[in-house]
Amino acid sequence: MKTHPVPIMFSGAALMFAATIGAPPPTKIEPVTETLHGVTVTDLYRWLEDQDSHATRAWIEVQNNYARGYLDAIPGREQIRAGLAALIKIDAMTTPIACGGRYFFGRRTAREDRFSLYMRPGDGGKDEILIDPAMVSSDASTSVQYQAVSRDCRLMAYAIRRGGEDETEIRLFDVTARRPLPDALPRGRYMGFDIMPNNSGFYYARFTNGQGSRVYYHAMGTEGVDRELFGSGYGPNHRIGERLSEDGRWLLVAVFDGVPVVRTELYVKDLQAGGTFRTIVKDNAQFDPEFAGNTLLLNTNWKALNRHILRVDLEHPAQDQWKEIVPEAPQAIETMSAAAGRVFVAYLDNVSTHIKQFDIDGKPLGDARLPGIGSSGAPKGRWSGGEAFLSFTSFVEPSATYRYQVSTGAMDLWFRPKVPVRPDDFEVKQVWYSSKDGTRVPMFLVYRKGLRPNGNTPALMTAYGGFNISQTPAFMPRAAFWVQNGGVFALPNLRGGGEFGENWHHAGMFEKKQNVFDDFIAAAEWLIKNHYTSQAKLAIMGGSNGGLLMGAMMTQRPDLFGAIDCEAPLLDMLRFHKLLVGSWWAAEYGSADDPKQFKYLYKYSPYHNVRSGVKYPPVLFATGDGDTRVAPAHARKMTALMQAANASGNPVILRYDAKGGHSAVGSVSKRIDEETDSISFLADRIGLRVRE
Repeated sequence: MKTHPVPIMFSGAALMFAATIGAPPPTKIEPVTETLHGVTVTDLYRWLEDQDSHATRAWIEVQNNYARGYLDAIPGREQIRAGLAALIKIDAMTTPIACGGRYFFGRRTAREDRFSLYMRPGDGGKDEILIDPAMVSSDASTSVQYQAVSRDCRLMAYAIRRGGEDETEIRLFDVTARRPLPDALPRGRYMGFDIMPNNSGFYYARFTNGQGSRVYYHAMGTEGVDRELFGSGYGPNHRIGERLSEDGRWLLVAVFDGVPVVRTELYVKDLQAGGTFRTIVKDNAQFDPEFAGNTLLLNTNWKALNRHILRVDLEHPAQDQWKEIVPEAPQAIETMSAAAGRVFVAYLDNVSTHIKQFDIDGKPLGDARLPGIGSSGAPKGRWSGGEAFLSFTSFVEPSATYRYQVSTGAMDLWFRPKVPVRPDDFEVKQVWYSSKDGTRVPMFLVYRKGLRPNGNTPALMTAYGGFNISQTPAFMPRAAFWVQNGGVFALPNLRGGGEFGENWHHAGMFEKKQNVFDDFIAAAEWLIKNHYTSQAKLAIMGGSNGGLLMGAMMTQRPDLFGAIDCEAPLLDMLRFHKLLVGSWWAAEYGSADDPKQFKYLYKYSPYHNVRSGVKYPPVLFATGDGDTRVAPAHARKMTALMQAANASGNPVILRYDAKGGHSAVGSVSKRIDEETDSISFLADRIGLRVRE
């Protein structure tokens, strides 16, 4: 079975044709039939859920060989790699942790493959390397990052991440003596880590599959079992984190139920006075805590769908003593921080960041002015310090770091990477369109200045639409490459996100999830109707919850798209809650264990809506063993099913990286490999002209 060739031009060369692919390798069928709430459901490929079985590993190898045979033969692939590499292989630096005049940060030069951990002793000091990842592991997929820095700046903790796993190892390092310490924590999913101000020990929270989360204390220099402080009685559906106040007096424990959070419990213990944990709140809302000296600030949707900021006196934490210091506004609050004696609140104003600052009583202190229209979180820093740092990015500007000095109000550039992008060459605009039910939805468009829509431009569209997560302007190398080469990039802000507060989020969750899919379909139709592209020239991509979106698009509207890239996806919506940490997400989607929720999940579940004989568009699935968040079984089973059902002859392939995970691995070369496969596949199918 052969694909239908699609013409493609590269660098002004003669007309070439898209790579062809033979019939996919057959996958054995072992039906598992169940009756769920009176409905008979058959899963033909349940056996592929066993990731470590000999049969599954053999299947993965065959599928990878099949995919590589196609991807490696794509015309112009090396030119695409070179263009993406120019955007990815750049100097990079993480936002610094300021500590007593020292600055701790990760840095990678354009010639390096991984971040190293550095310390700068003052403004004019010379950067000193503390941790070289090559000394940790020769495996390029292993990365390091800062976990914590002690109050006196003498100790630091760093995390080691293997491949793309969410789990890390934690190690301690004596900054003054420049030597590692024997104290270390094994591989785990950590949800908090704080060093005591006198360096006598540290607190941490760790999640273990099956058991759930626990909070522990480790005394420095000791071996054996660390002391468990909190968590007994809570199960794996609860995520427990800890936080220590800057002076080490208060230990806060947060218990979150669901992703997104549907219930929060906050407890605090006075380590100075001793005693037990005291309850701050137990309520069906989300409370994100932040210490500001002996005060606790709460960024919450409790009685405020767009969120507000509450102040809690830890000496008198009763709810009737709370004070609202930042009231709810028409714009949704995205993040909040307490730094340099001020409260910073980042709002979303028409899907772009706007930061206001307040004192601890809520008195407005003016705006923290950003460099332009784009995205940033609230500035971070120590409450007792005089400076705070933030990162700012836009569609045409990679993430740059700025230092805000409270005494002068100056926003000074700390670091900006050099990339081969000229912002003045591009146009960014926001349009609004009507979804199926008439709801107005915004969408960002990015393209070269002077572009005249003619219905024949290759377009790349991505979106997310879930978990109250906002899709704001940010630099993406694949999008920048696409636009540099004459294409259009589109980002619609679907319901289910947090762009306009909880109402926008609620409109795209549970039984209203179809609104998310309808919003995306309407965005595609708007692009075609307004001649920005055509069906054959429209490529789409998404990952995680966005991968679910891609699955819904290939099953609900296979006629609407020229190619689909589906990464780290959820696709079997009847079993997601039974795989890895999927039970957390029942707070967003519901669960097939509930008969009412089963009905709508079954109706849109991509894995259960593949139909034999349908002409599906070209599809690239991508996942790997290192995804310990969304089970790779989703992509494995969907690949097998789609290959068997597809009647178009278009390629349906699986890119499977054993070390790849839910988020990108820490290696530049690995990232370039992944981006090259993705963009090459899409460009090959819809005909993107790559410029010299």
